[in-house]
Amino acid sequence: MSNEFIQPLNTIGPMKEGGEIDNLDDNPARQDYRGGRKLLTEGNYVQAALAFHNALLGFEEQGDQVGVANASDRLGDTCLARGEYAMAIANYQRTASICETQDDSFSLLAVNKKMATAYRKLGDGEKALELLYDMLEHYRLIHNPEGAVATLTLIGETYEELGELPKAADAYRSIAGIHSRFKHDRLAKEFAERADALEQDR
Repeated sequence: MSNEFIQPLNTIGPMKEGGEIDNLDDNPARQDYRGGRKLLTEGNYVQAALAFHNALLGFEEQGDQVGVANASDRLGDTCLARGEYAMAIANYQRTASICETQDDSFSLLAVNKKMATAYRKLGDGEKALELLYDMLEHYRLIHNPEGAVATLTLIGETYEELGELPKAADAYRSIAGIHSRFKHDRLAKEFAERADALEQDR
């Protein structure tokens, strides 16, 4: 069966050993960025950070804001993987700022989720909750129950970490209510029991 999408001729290059296509893109910033992604996937965080840093400098010189956002985001991922949470947050904040300027709410959601994780790792649950509640509001506005449930779960876990068990229980009861509306009886029961257990621990 033929594919209706045809690869543009100018993207077809000579094959490397192993069957990979040799990329003809001569933009050094994009090459550094792609190299960094590969290194990050392989767990080579020091080299990945260097590649993303070089990509970031290149994108800045080119005035490529999307490139800057992507490189900053991946630098944040690398810092998060290395346990450098404050540096991860600084990089994510730069990405978030560009996402807001570009009115890219979906990318902003993804960045805020990672930033909330970094704040939790630093023990700053309050900052994490600010981001998580912003995310929850977005999911409610676009009527996305799956996103709301995932975010409420993170909110509940964050409240547990802060020792605020009644608020954690409220989050889990909200999840149970959402599951109940969609006839997910097992999950509704599971989260209701989780809330009950927290209230008994008070």
